[in-house]
Amino acid sequence: MFYTYIVASRRNGTLYTGSTDNLFKRVHEHREKLRDGFTAKYGVHMLVWFAPHETRAGAFQHERRIKEWRRSWKLRLIEERNPDWVDLYDQLPELIGVPFR
Repeated sequence: MFYTYIVASRRNGTLYTGSTDNLFKRVHEHREKLRDGFTAKYGVHMLVWFAPHETRAGAFQHERRIKEWRRSWKLRLIEERNPDWVDLYDQLPELIGVPFR
């Protein structure tokens, strides 16, 4: 399974959209600032939205499409499914049905 995801610094804060084949690992890297770059620099670490995809290409296309969106559309996307901006990282095992790796 592949995922498109959005992480945030806080509610209505800085956003980053990405895609991955291991959502647990990738969000952990954001949280722990294990990779230099945008998310480490701006403290973007809360998983606030994600969508599963059958293929890597599908996840990547969705990521690229979201990155072109206006900020207001991204906020609406997040708030439709996560109105309280809860960090979904700890809920991932129940949300996607697999244990942490």
